[in-house]
Amino acid sequence: MSHLFSPLEIGPLRLFNRIVIAPMCQYSSIDGCASDWHVQHWTSLALSGAGLLITEATAVEARGRISWGDLGLYDDATEAAFADALATVRRWSPMPVGVQLAHAGRKASTKKPWEDGGGAIAPDAEHGWQVMAPSAVPYADGDPVPEALDEAGLAGIVRAFADSAQRAVRLGLDLIELHAAHGYLLHEFLSPLSNLRTDRYGGSLENRMRLVLEVFDAVKAGVPASMALGIRISATDWVEAGWDLAQSIALARALDARGCHYIHVSSAGLHPAQEIAIGPGYQLPFAEAIKREVAMPVVAVGMITEPLQAEAVLADGQADAVALARAMLFDPRWPWHAAAALGAQVAAPPQYVRSAPHGQSALFKPATGSAG
Repeated sequence: MSHLFSPLEIGPLRLFNRIVIAPMCQYSSIDGCASDWHVQHWTSLALSGAGLLITEATAVEARGRISWGDLGLYDDATEAAFADALATVRRWSPMPVGVQLAHAGRKASTKKPWEDGGGAIAPDAEHGWQVMAPSAVPYADGDPVPEALDEAGLAGIVRAFADSAQRAVRLGLDLIELHAAHGYLLHEFLSPLSNLRTDRYGGSLENRMRLVLEVFDAVKAGVPASMALGIRISATDWVEAGWDLAQSIALARALDARGCHYIHVSSAGLHPAQEIAIGPGYQLPFAEAIKREVAMPVVAVGMITEPLQAEAVLADGQADAVALARAMLFDPRWPWHAAAALGAQVAAPPQYVRSAPHGQSALFKPATGSAG
């Protein structure tokens, strides 16, 4: 039997296979609200036959959006719009759906990527606002200087994550992923390159991990046992003297002890001086190293693009699941093609079953109705 198409339990959530659709920002929201773009985008991905869809980085407050076009889940309007989009997905697919809750920190208030490269927008400019961070250190030279959060501000961040998690519960989502990667706020507190604080949230590794663990504890305390809860981290900054694998392992152990259901292992995004050795599966060594240290499932991501490659990752014990992002945008039926290549079965809506290649009539199993 294919490893890729075997079931996986992530806490209370059982996946039909080990293909995860990673969160991918679409920069197509209206004042934080999901739009028609999200309806068609999520529904397309939900019909792919993957085991899990995690929707894009979703801000826990308006100033936590990466760009002015980013999705949010921080008030009644954003919750209602998310609910409307999700209802269409549920109508046509039983695929579990999760949300990645995020705060962009000093990397917020930007243009969309296709608008002049997505550069920072000044607080007093159109579509701009004052950004927040652990310390008054901008991401790049020339970017607006962030406001260093005081303890009252940090308490507000923790509440914002917890409140958004409650909205996710009301929406009937299956999973919450906390975004502590790619140079956004939680990652900024972890890395000594961006966290220059001298209080109890800075300095030692224990102090730099404090906010992430407080957010995790607050979210976990407020969601039911039926909700899967995990985290995405950058295992390294790819910059000397920055956040690295050893520190990531320490964080992973602390989260594992707290009952985290999975860890999604990415890298980079914290500092423009990063030097990344990019190649197929270039982040796998980080996932494999963390997997040796924790009991919770580990999700690997990063240039995993071929079915045999993904199968080998799982067969070799490097990770428990694989996440695809750009590969799914390029080929939204990637799981179908992977199942055909690996001699496995994959869920498909009955309207599409007749598309199975000749000689592979057993490729599809019907997938209809709601997952809720």
